[in-house]
Amino acid sequence: MDQLPNLGREHDMLKEMGLNSMEDLFEDIPEEVRRTAPLPLPGPQSEESILADAQRLLRANVDLDSRPSFLSAGLSRNFVPSMVPMLATRGEFLTSYTPYQPEVSQGMLQAMWEFQTMVSELVALPVANVSMYDASTAAAEAITCAVRVRSKRALQPNTVYVSEFIPPHRMSVIENYTQGVGIKIEMLPHTEDGLLDLVAAKEAAGSCAVYVEQPNAFGVLDEGLLQLRGIIGETTALIVGVDAVSLGVIEAPGNWGADIVVGEGQPFGIGPTAGGPIYGIFACTKDYLRLMPGRIVGQSVDTEGRVAYTLTLSTREQHIRRHRATSNICSNETLIALMGAMHMALLGPEGLEKLAERTASATQLTMEEVLKVEGVSLMFPEREVFREFAINLPISGKNALERMDEMGVLGGFDLGRWWKSAENSILIGCDERTSDDDIRMLTDCLRVVIEEVAV
Repeated sequence: MDQLPNLGREHDMLKEMGLNSMEDLFEDIPEEVRRTAPLPLPGPQSEESILADAQRLLRANVDLDSRPSFLSAGLSRNFVPSMVPMLATRGEFLTSYTPYQPEVSQGMLQAMWEFQTMVSELVALPVANVSMYDASTAAAEAITCAVRVRSKRALQPNTVYVSEFIPPHRMSVIENYTQGVGIKIEMLPHTEDGLLDLVAAKEAAGSCAVYVEQPNAFGVLDEGLLQLRGIIGETTALIVGVDAVSLGVIEAPGNWGADIVVGEGQPFGIGPTAGGPIYGIFACTKDYLRLMPGRIVGQSVDTEGRVAYTLTLSTREQHIRRHRATSNICSNETLIALMGAMHMALLGPEGLEKLAERTASATQLTMEEVLKVEGVSLMFPEREVFREFAINLPISGKNALERMDEMGVLGGFDLGRWWKSAENSILIGCDERTSDDDIRMLTDCLRVVIEEVAV
């Protein structure tokens, strides 16, 4: 060890670890994955040149507002009122750390309580938490929560039935959550017209839970789900994933038997973040209150009888005790959920209804115009849809979208990325910002792409 060259602090660190060289430090890394050549990093730069490089790279990004976009598949290109970021970026909100303890500021706690109240009213269930990471973690947490509550009484212990028409990325998260804890996942089939097979759903009776989405991954609204509670019985938990905006015009799941409702909160408060933070919603009946994930703010009174707010029903330790924890969620998206609460408060019940109507109208109009293009057909004809609909093309969906992108239109999502059998299909998503000009450009591009292949 005395033979080490004098490398200053690096020498001291190696000596402390009982190593002779930097090569010894990395000997556990297999040779085939080690990088031998130096990283191709530029030399030292001035602040001005670094900023110039950053701006050059940022200019290569394609802003969703720079062209007509029909890309959805779980996230919405929505409009967020300027009041929301203006309020949310005030210092008192930006500097609030994730609230672990009840002594966090009363203002922040009240805002979180208001968020819970609005989510609860939106889905028609009595209890909601402060938020989840996103819709996929909310769905997975709902399943594990339902198993904790129902497994001892279930005829099919630790078994959960999941709709086959949920996005594969969400299914992947569910599998990651359940594979190591003894939960068995069974898939619920759908009929050829895109609806849940209610006959097959009878097999789920006596299981811990059933997870479905309304609308499903293809944007289809399934009226048959309203009968699902009667089919699976009262002892099986019914978990429903929702498009939160759709609840402005369709029946809230809590009114047709849902025990737990989850979904993406992103349409309220923020735009699609392309991999950045979003937030999920989670609401349930009182049966699941003690074992639900996340944080809950309660309203109480202080020693002088004044209204006061506090984190309640669970402690910080509940979320960090590893195998004994009730949840993998040890934090939440407080600031973004606050933005969602601000957006919902600005809309109000009438505004939410109008927002949902605008989205539904844009979806219907886009679908009608797209079907006028020769060679295009609906994957599920005569089905009611919200926000999204799937179409079949006479060509590869991937190639069609790439060609439309060259023409300046984001034409939708390639369903072949999710299901191999749908490689000639795309999912077209709409929102309240979809304009007549957007729809015209989409249909014009579709005609050109299909005609090019025909020639």
